Amino acid sequence: MAVDVRTTPVPASATPGSRRPRLPRAERLRSFALFGAPGLLVYTCFVLAPIAISFGYSLTNHNPFNPPTRFVGLDNYRLLFTDSEFLTSLRVTTILTVIVVIVPNVAGLGIAVLLDRKGWLYNALRTVFFTPMVLSSVVVSVVWTRMLDDEGLVNQTLRALGVEQPPGWLSDPRLALYSIAIILSWQMLGFCVVVYLAGLQGVPNELAEAASIDGAGPVRRFRSITWPLLAPSLTINTVVLLITAFKVFDHIQVITHGGPGTGTTATIAYDVLQTGLVANRQGYASAMAIVMLVIIAAAAGVTLKVLNRREVNL
Repeated sequence: MAVDVRTTPVPASATPGSRRPRLPRAERLRSFALFGAPGLLVYTCFVLAPIAISFGYSLTNHNPFNPPTRFVGLDNYRLLFTDSEFLTSLRVTTILTVIVVIVPNVAGLGIAVLLDRKGWLYNALRTVFFTPMVLSSVVVSVVWTRMLDDEGLVNQTLRALGVEQPPGWLSDPRLALYSIAIILSWQMLGFCVVVYLAGLQGVPNELAEAASIDGAGPVRRFRSITWPLLAPSLTINTVVLLITAFKVFDHIQVITHGGPGTGTTATIAYDVLQTGLVANRQGYASAMAIVMLVIIAAAAGVTLKVLNRREVNL
Protein backbone atom coordinates (compact mmCIF):
# COMPACT_ATOMS: atom_id res chain seq x y z
CA MET A 1 0.00 0.00 0.00
CA ALA A 2 1.47 3.34 -1.03
CA VAL A 3 1.60 6.09 1.50
CA ASP A 4 1.33 9.67 0.30
CA VAL A 5 3.76 11.72 2.33
CA ARG A 6 3.49 15.42 1.70
CA THR A 7 6.22 17.73 2.90
CA THR A 8 5.22 21.15 4.13
CA PRO A 9 7.35 23.75 2.37
CA VAL A 10 9.81 25.49 4.68
CA PRO A 11 9.56 29.30 4.64
CA ALA A 12 12.62 31.04 3.34
CA SER A 13 13.04 32.86 6.65
CA ALA A 14 13.27 29.53 8.52
CA THR A 15 15.97 27.93 6.37
CA PRO A 16 19.35 27.49 8.05
CA GLY A 17 21.69 30.38 7.48
CA SER A 18 18.95 32.76 6.42
CA ARG A 19 18.91 36.23 7.89
CA ARG A 20 15.88 38.02 9.17
CA PRO A 21 15.03 41.07 7.13
CA ARG A 22 15.92 44.31 8.85
CA LEU A 23 13.09 46.47 10.06
CA PRO A 24 12.59 49.83 8.37
CA ARG A 25 14.51 52.72 9.91
CA ALA A 26 11.33 54.36 11.18
CA GLU A 27 10.29 51.14 12.93
CA ARG A 28 13.71 50.78 14.56
CA LEU A 29 13.66 54.37 15.78
CA ARG A 30 10.20 53.86 17.21
CA SER A 31 11.36 50.72 19.06
CA PHE A 32 14.35 52.59 20.44
CA ALA A 33 12.14 55.46 21.57
CA LEU A 34 9.86 53.04 23.40
CA PHE A 35 12.48 50.86 25.07
CA GLY A 36 15.84 52.62 25.04
CA ALA A 37 15.05 56.30 25.37
CA PRO A 38 13.71 56.21 28.97
CA GLY A 39 16.86 54.53 30.26
CA LEU A 40 19.07 56.83 28.21
CA LEU A 41 17.15 59.84 29.54
CA VAL A 42 17.62 58.75 33.16
CA TYR A 43 21.33 58.07 32.55
CA THR A 44 21.78 61.46 30.91
CA CYS A 45 19.95 63.36 33.65
CA PHE A 46 21.60 61.67 36.62
CA VAL A 47 25.07 60.75 35.30
CA LEU A 48 26.16 62.61 32.18
CA ALA A 49 24.56 65.97 33.00
CA PRO A 50 26.05 66.21 36.54
CA ILE A 51 29.50 65.33 35.16
CA ALA A 52 29.17 68.01 32.48
CA ILE A 53 27.96 70.60 35.00
CA SER A 54 30.77 69.70 37.40
CA PHE A 55 33.33 70.07 34.60
CA GLY A 56 31.87 73.48 33.76
CA TYR A 57 32.16 74.58 37.39
CA SER A 58 35.76 73.31 37.50
CA LEU A 59 36.68 75.94 34.90
CA THR A 60 35.45 78.77 37.16
CA ASN A 61 36.10 80.15 40.64
CA HIS A 62 32.47 79.50 41.61
CA ASN A 63 31.68 80.36 45.22
CA PRO A 64 27.99 80.98 46.02
CA PHE A 65 28.91 83.31 48.89
CA ASN A 66 31.56 85.29 47.03
CA PRO A 67 30.21 86.38 43.63
CA PRO A 68 30.78 87.09 40.84
CA THR A 69 31.81 83.79 39.23
CA ARG A 70 34.69 84.18 36.76
CA PHE A 71 36.06 81.82 34.13
CA VAL A 72 39.57 80.72 35.15
CA GLY A 73 40.23 78.03 32.55
CA LEU A 74 42.57 75.29 33.75
CA ASP A 75 43.91 77.24 36.73
CA ASN A 76 42.10 74.97 39.20
CA TYR A 77 43.73 71.90 37.66
CA ARG A 78 47.18 73.50 37.74
CA LEU A 79 46.69 74.43 41.37
CA LEU A 80 45.66 70.88 42.27
CA PHE A 81 49.02 69.35 41.43
CA THR A 82 50.89 71.91 43.55
CA ASP A 83 48.42 71.70 46.45
CA SER A 84 50.03 69.73 49.28
CA GLU A 85 46.63 68.97 50.81
CA PHE A 86 45.35 67.38 47.60
CA LEU A 87 48.58 65.44 47.06
CA THR A 88 48.35 64.14 50.62
CA SER A 89 44.76 63.02 50.07
CA LEU A 90 45.84 61.31 46.84
CA ARG A 91 48.56 59.41 48.72
CA VAL A 92 46.13 58.45 51.50
CA THR A 93 43.54 57.28 48.97
CA THR A 94 46.13 55.21 47.09
CA ILE A 95 47.34 53.45 50.26
CA LEU A 96 43.76 52.78 51.37
CA THR A 97 42.82 51.42 47.93
CA VAL A 98 45.80 49.06 47.74
CA ILE A 99 44.99 47.55 51.15
CA VAL A 100 41.26 47.24 50.45
CA VAL A 101 41.86 45.59 47.07
CA ILE A 102 44.31 43.01 48.44
CA VAL A 103 42.98 42.04 51.90
CA PRO A 104 39.34 41.15 51.08
CA ASN A 105 40.43 39.41 47.87
CA VAL A 106 42.90 37.13 49.64
CA ALA A 107 40.79 36.54 52.75
CA GLY A 108 37.60 36.15 50.73
CA LEU A 109 39.17 33.50 48.49
CA GLY A 110 40.40 31.50 51.49
CA ILE A 111 37.03 31.66 53.25
CA ALA A 112 35.16 30.77 50.05
CA VAL A 113 37.30 27.66 49.59
CA LEU A 114 36.52 26.61 53.17
CA LEU A 115 32.78 27.25 52.76
CA ASP A 116 32.47 25.51 49.39
CA ARG A 117 30.69 22.55 50.98
CA LYS A 118 27.10 21.42 51.49
CA GLY A 119 25.27 21.57 54.80
CA TRP A 120 23.23 23.91 56.95
CA LEU A 121 26.29 25.03 58.91
CA TYR A 122 28.08 26.27 55.80
CA ASN A 123 24.92 28.03 54.60
CA ALA A 124 24.64 29.78 57.97
CA LEU A 125 28.30 30.84 57.85
CA ARG A 126 27.81 32.31 54.38
CA THR A 127 24.99 34.44 55.74
CA VAL A 128 27.17 35.55 58.68
CA PHE A 129 30.02 36.63 56.42
CA PHE A 130 27.71 38.51 54.05
CA THR A 131 25.81 40.38 56.79
CA PRO A 132 28.28 43.34 57.09
CA MET A 133 27.82 44.00 53.38
CA VAL A 134 24.12 44.81 53.80
CA LEU A 135 24.67 47.09 56.80
CA SER A 136 24.88 50.84 56.38
CA SER A 137 28.41 52.22 56.27
CA VAL A 138 27.44 54.63 59.05
CA VAL A 139 26.30 51.74 61.27
CA VAL A 140 29.53 49.85 60.61
CA SER A 141 31.59 52.97 61.32
CA VAL A 142 29.82 53.69 64.62
CA VAL A 143 30.22 50.09 65.83
CA TRP A 144 33.92 49.96 65.00
CA THR A 145 34.51 53.42 66.48
CA ARG A 146 33.20 52.13 69.81
CA MET A 147 35.24 48.94 69.56
CA LEU A 148 38.52 50.65 68.60
CA ASP A 149 38.21 53.53 71.05
CA ASP A 150 41.08 53.89 73.53
CA GLU A 151 38.71 52.50 76.19
CA GLY A 152 36.83 50.25 73.79
CA LEU A 153 36.37 46.49 73.70
CA VAL A 154 39.56 45.76 71.77
CA ASN A 155 41.88 47.65 74.12
CA GLN A 156 40.10 46.35 77.21
CA THR A 157 40.67 42.81 75.92
CA LEU A 158 44.34 43.57 75.30
CA ARG A 159 44.72 44.95 78.83
CA ALA A 160 43.10 41.81 80.21
CA LEU A 161 45.70 39.80 78.31
CA GLY A 162 48.54 41.77 79.89
CA VAL A 163 49.19 44.58 77.38
CA GLU A 164 49.80 47.64 79.57
CA GLN A 165 49.62 50.29 76.84
CA PRO A 166 47.40 49.19 73.94
CA PRO A 167 47.77 51.16 70.71
CA GLY A 168 45.47 54.03 69.85
CA TRP A 169 43.87 52.47 66.81
CA LEU A 170 42.05 55.65 65.79
CA SER A 171 43.93 58.29 67.78
CA ASP A 172 47.45 57.43 66.58
CA PRO A 173 48.21 59.11 63.22
CA ARG A 174 50.42 56.15 62.29
CA LEU A 175 47.63 53.60 62.74
CA ALA A 176 44.38 55.42 61.95
CA LEU A 177 44.53 54.96 58.17
CA TYR A 178 45.28 51.24 58.47
CA SER A 179 42.47 50.82 60.99
CA ILE A 180 40.00 52.36 58.53
CA ALA A 181 41.37 50.14 55.77
CA ILE A 182 40.74 47.05 57.91
CA ILE A 183 37.21 48.24 58.75
CA LEU A 184 36.38 48.76 55.07
CA SER A 185 38.00 45.42 54.19
CA TRP A 186 35.90 43.69 56.86
CA GLN A 187 32.73 45.18 55.42
CA MET A 188 33.59 44.17 51.85
CA LEU A 189 34.77 40.68 52.79
CA GLY A 190 31.31 39.13 52.46
CA PHE A 191 30.94 40.41 48.89
CA CYS A 192 34.21 38.76 47.87
CA VAL A 193 33.24 35.50 49.58
CA VAL A 194 29.93 35.33 47.71
CA VAL A 195 31.51 36.10 44.33
CA TYR A 196 34.27 33.53 44.82
CA LEU A 197 31.73 30.94 46.01
CA ALA A 198 29.74 31.47 42.82
CA GLY A 199 32.93 30.96 40.82
CA LEU A 200 33.90 27.82 42.75
CA GLN A 201 30.49 26.27 42.19
CA GLY A 202 30.91 26.86 38.47
CA VAL A 203 34.13 24.82 38.28
CA PRO A 204 33.35 21.47 36.56
CA ASN A 205 33.86 18.52 38.91
CA GLU A 206 35.08 16.40 35.99
CA LEU A 207 38.26 18.45 35.70
CA ALA A 208 39.15 18.06 39.38
CA GLU A 209 38.34 14.34 39.28
CA ALA A 210 40.50 13.81 36.19
CA ALA A 211 43.39 15.69 37.78
CA SER A 212 43.01 13.66 40.96
CA ILE A 213 43.18 10.43 38.98
CA ASP A 214 46.36 11.69 37.35
CA GLY A 215 47.88 12.12 40.82
CA ALA A 216 47.49 15.87 41.32
CA GLY A 217 47.19 16.91 44.98
CA PRO A 218 44.82 19.56 46.38
CA VAL A 219 47.32 22.39 45.95
CA ARG A 220 48.16 21.41 42.39
CA ARG A 221 44.47 21.04 41.51
CA PHE A 222 43.71 24.48 42.92
CA ARG A 223 46.64 26.13 41.17
CA SER A 224 46.15 24.47 37.78
CA ILE A 225 42.35 24.15 37.57
CA THR A 226 40.42 26.15 40.14
CA TRP A 227 42.45 29.36 40.18
CA PRO A 228 42.46 29.92 36.38
CA LEU A 229 38.68 29.35 36.29
CA LEU A 230 38.20 31.95 39.05
CA ALA A 231 39.60 34.72 36.85
CA PRO A 232 36.15 36.29 36.20
CA SER A 233 35.46 36.34 39.95
CA LEU A 234 38.84 37.98 40.57
CA THR A 235 38.04 40.62 37.94
CA ILE A 236 34.67 41.47 39.49
CA ASN A 237 36.03 41.67 43.03
CA THR A 238 39.10 43.72 42.10
CA VAL A 239 37.18 46.34 40.10
CA VAL A 240 34.40 46.69 42.70
CA LEU A 241 36.90 46.98 45.56
CA LEU A 242 39.02 49.49 43.66
CA ILE A 243 36.07 51.78 42.95
CA THR A 244 34.62 51.40 46.47
CA ALA A 245 37.91 52.20 48.21
CA PHE A 246 38.83 55.12 45.96
CA LYS A 247 35.57 56.98 46.57
CA VAL A 248 35.15 56.19 50.28
CA PHE A 249 33.80 59.10 52.29
CA ASP A 250 31.30 58.05 54.96
CA HIS A 251 33.75 55.92 56.99
CA ILE A 252 36.18 58.84 57.12
CA GLN A 253 33.48 61.34 58.07
CA VAL A 254 32.06 59.21 60.89
CA ILE A 255 35.25 57.70 62.34
CA THR A 256 38.10 60.22 62.08
CA HIS A 257 36.86 63.40 60.31
CA GLY A 258 40.07 63.28 58.26
CA GLY A 259 42.31 63.12 61.33
CA PRO A 260 43.95 62.57 63.71
CA GLY A 261 46.24 65.44 62.90
CA THR A 262 46.02 67.16 59.55
CA GLY A 263 44.75 65.02 56.71
CA THR A 264 46.19 61.71 57.92
CA THR A 265 43.04 59.87 56.82
CA ALA A 266 41.49 62.44 54.45
CA THR A 267 40.69 60.82 51.11
CA ILE A 268 40.04 62.68 47.87
CA ALA A 269 36.28 62.20 48.24
CA TYR A 270 36.43 63.61 51.78
CA ASP A 271 38.44 66.63 50.58
CA VAL A 272 35.96 67.23 47.74
CA LEU A 273 33.06 67.47 50.18
CA GLN A 274 35.03 69.58 52.65
CA THR A 275 36.23 71.98 49.96
CA GLY A 276 32.89 72.29 48.24
CA LEU A 277 30.43 72.34 51.15
CA VAL A 278 32.49 73.66 54.08
CA ALA A 279 34.96 76.02 52.41
CA ASN A 280 32.40 76.81 49.64
CA ARG A 281 35.10 76.64 46.94
CA GLN A 282 32.86 74.75 44.58
CA GLY A 283 34.84 75.47 41.44
CA TYR A 284 38.00 74.03 42.98
CA ALA A 285 36.09 71.09 44.49
CA SER A 286 34.63 70.31 41.06
CA ALA A 287 38.14 70.15 39.61
CA MET A 288 39.09 67.68 42.37
CA ALA A 289 36.01 65.58 41.58
CA ILE A 290 36.80 65.49 37.87
CA VAL A 291 40.38 64.40 38.55
CA MET A 292 39.10 61.69 40.90
CA LEU A 293 36.67 60.51 38.19
CA VAL A 294 39.46 60.32 35.61
CA ILE A 295 41.74 58.39 37.98
CA ILE A 296 39.01 55.88 38.88
CA ALA A 297 38.00 55.40 35.24
CA ALA A 298 41.61 54.92 34.13
CA ALA A 299 42.46 52.54 36.98
CA ALA A 300 39.30 50.48 36.46
CA GLY A 301 39.85 50.36 32.69
CA VAL A 302 43.47 49.20 33.01
CA THR A 303 42.49 46.63 35.66
CA LEU A 304 39.73 45.24 33.46
CA LYS A 305 42.02 45.01 30.45
CA VAL A 306 44.80 43.26 32.38
CA LEU A 307 42.56 40.80 34.23
CA ASN A 308 40.40 39.97 31.21
CA ARG A 309 43.48 38.55 29.48
CA ARG A 310 43.75 35.68 31.96
CA GLU A 311 40.08 34.71 31.94
CA VAL A 312 39.40 31.16 30.76
CA ASN A 313 36.47 30.48 28.46
CA LEU A 314 34.81 27.11 29.10
